[in-house]
Amino acid sequence: MTESDGEDITDLPPSAKLVFKVLEYKGPLTQKGIVEESMLSARTVRYALERLEEVGVVEEDVYFADARQNLYELTIEDADMSEQALSG
Repeated sequence: MTESDGEDITDLPPSAKLVFKVLEYKGPLTQKGIVEESMLSARTVRYALERLEEVGVVEEDVYFADARQNLYELTIEDADMSEQALSG
């Protein structure tokens, strides 16, 4: 599904919502950091990040400390809207 399908964070699986919350509370993290904080499997975190990127609430950037990894962070505008959707 894509953004044009009207999917938002409330339509995502619980694992994606957990990854969203981890990024919200801990700030930008690598995939390994998300795995450690969420206690989800690496495969589940990869899938959750894919889904969050599809919805447009997470963006991927280069992790300068180790360019082999990516840094994932919430997009500011969408994070505020998604937080309201999760709590309401």
